[in-house]
Amino acid sequence: MSFDYDLFVIGGGSGGVRAARIAAGEYGAKVGLAEESRMGGTCVIRGCVPKKLMIFASQAGLMAEEMRGYGWSDAQAGAFDWEVFREKLDAELTRLELIYRAGLQRAGVEMHDQRAILADHHTVELADGTRKTARHILIATGGRPARIGIPGEELAMVSDDLFLMDKLPRRALLVGGGFIACEFATILAGLGVDTVQAYRGDAVLRGFDREARDLATLQLSQVGVDLRLGLTPTRLERQGEEVEASFDDGSSDRFDAVLFATGRDPYTRGLGLENTEVRLKPNGAIEVDDWSQTSVPSIFAVGDVTDRVNLTPVAIREGHSFVDTVFGGRARKVDHSIVASAVYLRPHELATVGLTEEEARARGPVDVYSTVFRPMRSMFAGSDAKVMMKLLVDPETDKVLGCHIFGPEAGEMIQLAAIPIGMGATKAQFDATIAVHPTAAEELVTMRNPSRRHERLTAPA
Repeated sequence: MSFDYDLFVIGGGSGGVRAARIAAGEYGAKVGLAEESRMGGTCVIRGCVPKKLMIFASQAGLMAEEMRGYGWSDAQAGAFDWEVFREKLDAELTRLELIYRAGLQRAGVEMHDQRAILADHHTVELADGTRKTARHILIATGGRPARIGIPGEELAMVSDDLFLMDKLPRRALLVGGGFIACEFATILAGLGVDTVQAYRGDAVLRGFDREARDLATLQLSQVGVDLRLGLTPTRLERQGEEVEASFDDGSSDRFDAVLFATGRDPYTRGLGLENTEVRLKPNGAIEVDDWSQTSVPSIFAVGDVTDRVNLTPVAIREGHSFVDTVFGGRARKVDHSIVASAVYLRPHELATVGLTEEEARARGPVDVYSTVFRPMRSMFAGSDAKVMMKLLVDPETDKVLGCHIFGPEAGEMIQLAAIPIGMGATKAQFDATIAVHPTAAEELVTMRNPSRRHERLTAPA
C-alpha cells in the first residue's frame, strides 16, 4: 500500500516539531505536520518561554530592594508598563515561531496550519476536509488547562490567557498550588498586582520534597502573595466590573480577575480516537509503551498527551527517540526515572532531580544530607531569605538518590547536578570534588555528615 506520507505528525509543539524535523531532515522521510494554533506549542507560545521572561520582568522590585541594602539608596524599580512589555513579548514569540517554521521548511516537512483528527489507523482528516494517509502517525497534541468544575467558572481565565491580557488587573485571585500557579503568583505579585492565591492543601507544590515545599510556601508570603491555604473556591459570580469568589469556608471576596492554574489535561478530546483502537488512560491520556507506541502499531504518541513526565525537554527526547527507532534504525528508549526540573519562583527557585525524601524513605533506609542557611548575597542586604541544599543517599551503596535545591538560580545548578546523579554517582564522589568558594552550590560537596537517617517505611510519608 502506498501512503501520502511516511510520517504524519499531529501537533506542532516541541515534541512533534523535533520528530518531524529529524525524520525528514536526517532520515529522508516524507513528513506532514498539522498544527491548529501557532507553531512551537505550549512551551514557546504560552508556557515556558513567555513565563520565564515574565519572571525576569517581575524581579525588578526585589532587585531594587536588595540594591538599597548594598548602599544604592536611590534604587527604585519605577513603574511597570505592561503594554510595552507585552509588545516586546509578542515580537519575541513571533521570532521564535518563525525559527520553528524555518527549521521544518528546511527539513522538507509539509506544514498544514489547521486542525487534524484521526480517521483510521493510517489516515488523518484536516479541518478543510482533506484526507492524508501515512505509514506512521505521531500524536503530539500536548495538554490544555483544566478547570475545576464550579458554577461561574467561565468567568475565570486559565494559564494560557495570562500572556494575552490587555492590561494587568489591580487585584487577582489565582487558584492552585502547583508549579504553574506558584510561578504565576510570583509574576503577578512582582508586577504590582494585589495577588491572592488559594490552594486546598497545607503547602504548595505537592509532589516535591516537603522541606523544599515549606520554604517555597513561606517565600510566596514573603514576596507579597496573600496565600490562603486549605481554601477552595466554590462559585464565581459577576458583580459589575468585578468577579466575586465564594469559598468553601463560607467567605467571599472580589477581584478584577480570577485565574485557574489547577493543572492541565491531555488534549485528546475530539481527536478522532474513537475511529481507532488506541487505548486511553482513565484521565484521557494516550497509553503508550516504552517506545511511545500506542495499542495500534502504526500510531505513536509523545509529550504531555501521554502524561508520563510532562516537561518540554522530555517531549523533545521522546520525539527524537521515536524517530531514531522507527526511521533511523537505532532503537532508543527514554529513561523517565531521573529527570531534573525547576520551579521558577523569586527570589529563590526550587529545583530537583531524583527521589524526594519521602519517596526515598518509602523505598528503604536513606541518609539525608541537608542544610538551610541565609546566603551571603541576600543576608548582607538584610534579607531573611533561606537557601536549602539537600542530598539523599543510599547508606548501603553510597549512591546519591536525589538532590533538592531551594535558592537563587537553582535551576542552573540542578542541570549540572543531574549529570552525576544520572550516571549513578556516589556521595564519596561528590565529596571528592573540590568546592568553588564562595558559592551556595559548594554545600553540595561539603556536607560531611548526614543530618538524619531514615529506616524503611511501609508507605510514603
